[in-house]
Amino acid sequence: MMKWLTNYYSQWQTKQLLVEQAELVVLDLELTGLDPRQHEIVSVGWLPIQAGRIAVSKAQYHINKEVTALAQSPVYHGIDADTVAQGETMATILAELHRALTGKVLVCHNLPMDWGFLKAAMRKHHVTIRPKLLVDTLALEKRRILQQGYPLAQDALTLSACRARYGLPAQRSQHNALSDALATAELLLAQVQAISINGKCKVAELT
Repeated sequence: MMKWLTNYYSQWQTKQLLVEQAELVVLDLELTGLDPRQHEIVSVGWLPIQAGRIAVSKAQYHINKEVTALAQSPVYHGIDADTVAQGETMATILAELHRALTGKVLVCHNLPMDWGFLKAAMRKHHVTIRPKLLVDTLALEKRRILQQGYPLAQDALTLSACRARYGLPAQRSQHNALSDALATAELLLAQVQAISINGKCKVAELT
């Protein structure tokens, strides 16, 4: 009970921070499919947002050398069998993620998908990673669209469509986990600016 209360209070404290005061990590996965029970993580990319700025110099990108099937194509988002062979084990990648995410605010576009795959990998490798909070830029954008009374088109919540609404440039056609993480980080900062009041936005407004 005491541990639950401690965690709850810690999360509450983080939610009261302004975004520029919080430590956020924006993450993206490339996957062989949509089902964590049968598909695999191909690569992982992440980068922090510190003091309200994207810390590109601290970005990380890792390829899972244990992936057994690159979907239907021998080249998956620029990753072929030779590239996979030079990657790292999933256990090594999870260890890096543990250092990067523990106690931080994790940000993804379509969080249930990426977090679901990470949880499956954690169970398999007996690893626990506990971000302080979880933020989904897709869910945040959906909430904003509905609050504004606009119809929600079928493809309105793709990363590209969300970026376009804020005037952000189109992504390159050949993208990977790290470039998508950067694109998500840029989207998040645009969303923060849009919902800020007098230039201020608390983390609670993102969750």
